[in-house]
Amino acid sequence: MTTAPAPIKAKARLGDLVFSRSAVFAGSMILVALAAVAIFLIVQAIPALFATNEEASILETNFWSYVGPLVFGTVWAAAIALVFAVPISIGIALFISHYAPRRLAAVLGYIVDLLAAVPSVVFGLWGIGVFAPAVVPVYAWLNEYLGWIPLFGGTASATGRTILTAAMVLAVMILPIMTAICREVFLQTPVLHEEAALALGATRWEMVRMAVLPFGRSGIVSASVLGLGRALGETMAVAMVLSASQVVTFELLTSVNPTTIAANIALSFPEAYGLNVNVLIATGLILFIVTFAVNAVARWIVDRRKEFSGAN
Repeated sequence: MTTAPAPIKAKARLGDLVFSRSAVFAGSMILVALAAVAIFLIVQAIPALFATNEEASILETNFWSYVGPLVFGTVWAAAIALVFAVPISIGIALFISHYAPRRLAAVLGYIVDLLAAVPSVVFGLWGIGVFAPAVVPVYAWLNEYLGWIPLFGGTASATGRTILTAAMVLAVMILPIMTAICREVFLQTPVLHEEAALALGATRWEMVRMAVLPFGRSGIVSASVLGLGRALGETMAVAMVLSASQVVTFELLTSVNPTTIAANIALSFPEAYGLNVNVLIATGLILFIVTFAVNAVARWIVDRRKEFSGAN
């Protein structure tokens, strides 16, 4: 009885070996950098987590009462921005991928990608110098006729520097990345699915609703998470546009607005000293945790949708 010959191992090429090791090293560096940031934040934040106002002048009573309104303002501003940005980005992506002529789609795609390169400070200057004064009459109208709704209650700001203005500036900032991702996902929709829907008599919109949007649902979620991550961590635009005070309120049009963690760090850090620096770094740790939790939940949602689609 003869035995089967042992399989011949292919000799690894030097180029393949170098590339594979380089890829592993690059992927490992991401984890190392993330761990280094987390360790730095934790070590620097520990002295501030249980500090009182006698120890850190920046605190009113203790750290948790200080960071609570900041977390609320961060999540509130990002959520409002996402409400504005998601439908607009989906609409732009659908127009570029399925409605616009090819030449126009190429130009619009280039403009969207170029908009992503605009620095945040430019958006801040535009927001405070152009956009905020322009929306003052709109805010006055909303406050006068819809003031019975809690969101539009209070006294409308005369400068337009409100949490709603900051959120709309954030929405403009996150539009490019969300639109680009949605556009690429929509373009990957199988052509056979689209042609089958059209062959059955569906209109263009019905084809998009039945074939394109279900296929791109996970991409829309991913784009929303990336946009939300940028909105949560945006600093300069919010710091420049928002007339902030450390309060918790759902009113969108008043001059008394919650502020965000990133904007508060940017405005307070130059004058901070001693334990106050640790307090600001601790708020950065809270922002790090919130961003990580948001991304983890989004990844879970995407995975669940993939499992559900595969089961069907």
